[in-house]
Amino acid sequence: MIPKILFLLLTATGLAMGQQPVGDGKADDTAAIQHLIDTSGSVKLAKGTYRIAKTLTVDLTKTGFAALSGDGTARIVMAGAGPALHFIGTHGGTAAPESFKPEVWENQRTPMVEGIEIVGAHAEADGIEATGTMQITLSRVVVRECRHAVHLTKRNRNVLISACHFYHNTGIGVFYDDVNLHQSNIAGSHISYNGGGGVVSRAGNVRNLHIGTCDIEGNHEKDGPPSANVELDSRGGSIGEVAITGCTLQHTNKATDSANIRIIGSGKDESLLRRGGREFTREGNVTISANVFSDVQVNIEIRHARGVTITGNTFWEGFQHDLRVEDSGNIVVTGNNFDRNPRYLVNGNDNAEKNGVVFLRCEDSILSSNVISGVWKQRAAVDVESCNRLQISHNSVLDSDGAGLRLEKVTNSIIDGNIIRDDREAEKRSKEPSLVILDSKDNMTEQNMLGNKGEVK
Repeated sequence: MIPKILFLLLTATGLAMGQQPVGDGKADDTAAIQHLIDTSGSVKLAKGTYRIAKTLTVDLTKTGFAALSGDGTARIVMAGAGPALHFIGTHGGTAAPESFKPEVWENQRTPMVEGIEIVGAHAEADGIEATGTMQITLSRVVVRECRHAVHLTKRNRNVLISACHFYHNTGIGVFYDDVNLHQSNIAGSHISYNGGGGVVSRAGNVRNLHIGTCDIEGNHEKDGPPSANVELDSRGGSIGEVAITGCTLQHTNKATDSANIRIIGSGKDESLLRRGGREFTREGNVTISANVFSDVQVNIEIRHARGVTITGNTFWEGFQHDLRVEDSGNIVVTGNNFDRNPRYLVNGNDNAEKNGVVFLRCEDSILSSNVISGVWKQRAAVDVESCNRLQISHNSVLDSDGAGLRLEKVTNSIIDGNIIRDDREAEKRSKEPSLVILDSKDNMTEQNMLGNKGEVK
């Protein structure tokens, strides 16, 4: 029997009885729902399971304003390859008002998906793809058991994702796939257990990405290639102007080289070599604040980036390192808590995680006012090598194996006002110098409180 609301909707659109979606999870509802999209643009699905065999295409040039919605009780099962829903628009400009063609505002703005679930029943089924859209908005959407939950391709502007659940997909939760996309917000959502990564941006031209108050966890395949809960990879493109704030990012240390946040800033700019003597850019301008990080191989990894600020976060269970920064500049790390809390034991084994902070081949950066404690099985809790013009000040480096702070080939830097001590019981206490300085010059080192005598060579 057809629910009354759905019957009225179908009758109003002129569908014959044989064309209506059945919603029983068995019949193929592809043609019926596609007809609703093409003729109405606004489709409200009643409670039921709607099985489709191929992509439902929302061509905004034909439908005009378009939305697919439900009250949380409608499920779409994608039994074919490709996205269950593909929104296609023609916006080719920026977000600036003067760049819009009239037909975008008159017919295409703000396509929406709200209050539905999409489930994959094919190895190459995706959830939602958006191409050429302006202000696409996804709210209260569940996507699971697909490949990619949300796939952003070619060019879009002003994407808004809120109160969504992208869970247990084989690919990526939100995939910025070689896309030109400025102004996108991901807020208040769960993005978890997606095997290829949580929020991933690769190549393309991405700016103004804001991720806030989300739970992003377990987005790693145990036996798959390295992935991250948030990955910003500029190779082949340019990614910057990103804020990640107020999130929990965690799990799983069992995946090879897993990271909570991985930033690879080495973008390509053909004119850069001529203008600045470098072939590759250092993309960045990223702020990471007020997050909770744990239970991966490296909590934050930064390579070939510039302008990353990390402040007010809590770290633990970085099985290789809590923070590793390489070949980067203008990195600011301040007011964070890098901890080994006895409350959190991995399978009852407090020796499993190493933690620690590494700066390698970096310049013009600051490490200040952090608490760094319980770094075990590393040669130093804070390990700095081949760096120039750093400020390392007013940190508490505590109760760690190896040296507390190790500097090698460091120049033109200030190291002052740090507490570097190991006050554990005698049998566990490090015998290494609290401060080690090797093959370094033109540095200012003063007023550090050392538990063990420093060593300078």
